[in-house]
Amino acid sequence: MKATTFSSYEAMIKSTIEPYFRKKGYTLQGLEARHIQQFYSEKLKTVKPNSVIHYHAVIHQALKYAMKTDLVAQNVAMKVERPKKNDYQPVFLDADELKQLFNVIMGTRLELPALVAAFYGLRRGEVCGLKWDAIDFERGTLTIKHTDTSLQVDGKTKSSMRTLPLVGSFAEYFKEVKAAQELNKQVCGNCYNYEYDGYVFVDELGNLMKPDYLTGYFPQYIKKHGLRRMRFHDLRHSCASLFLANGVPLKQIQDWLGHSDFSTTANIYAHLDYSFKLLSAQAMVSGMTLPETVDFGSKWETVAEKC
Repeated sequence: MKATTFSSYEAMIKSTIEPYFRKKGYTLQGLEARHIQQFYSEKLKTVKPNSVIHYHAVIHQALKYAMKTDLVAQNVAMKVERPKKNDYQPVFLDADELKQLFNVIMGTRLELPALVAAFYGLRRGEVCGLKWDAIDFERGTLTIKHTDTSLQVDGKTKSSMRTLPLVGSFAEYFKEVKAAQELNKQVCGNCYNYEYDGYVFVDELGNLMKPDYLTGYFPQYIKKHGLRRMRFHDLRHSCASLFLANGVPLKQIQDWLGHSDFSTTANIYAHLDYSFKLLSAQAMVSGMTLPETVDFGSKWETVAEKC
């Protein structure tokens, strides 16, 4: 299990699952299927089905292990009906829509994180986990090697670690941020939080920007300013779609985004690339001889002639 997955499961247990069942007074041995079903029903009033599906996965696995170690006689979660998944359609912004978005968030705390996410296709944890030692101003490179979850900062998997060029004005953007951080340290003195010293995205007091801030505040802010509903993660999708629109092969997009498996990239983005479909159609026409033109006319024409 990835560290980020473990952290998200741990957060669910501590913030939602454990407090609920503790308040109800349910014990492990006394837990029944109806208790879990009631938990799902109550949570569906405030969260989406996908969230409850994640709760179910955690509870199911926990009870499976409890049964394996003889702590319970059966896994009662197997008797519970989990909600159906709600399919979220990703939002893909084109270049003009991204420009409009950047104008809206200009001058806010969201500006540089959103620019980085859109141009580099970074995940929210990769944005928040970005450190100064990952930016090489001399070579003009940006290395993605850390991710910040809601609970901790982790190293990246081999496939997610990648070195990308500093495109456009990003070198200047980052230099301005670094200079501002140094000034903040001087002004704040002992009040500055040095725990996250070395991270790019910290506020004036040195507090680290958290992924949940981007998840919650970004869609709220852009909606307030008249833009269509989208998640911060959709900036990553928009990055990939713009690559495809400009003829970048899926394999190169996989490397840029840090997907561990090519099928992940293909499953998410291949439907956007209509040019691939045209090439496939042309290949079929070239490789398979179509029959001579036959009569696809109406059979009623023959009947009409006889009449």
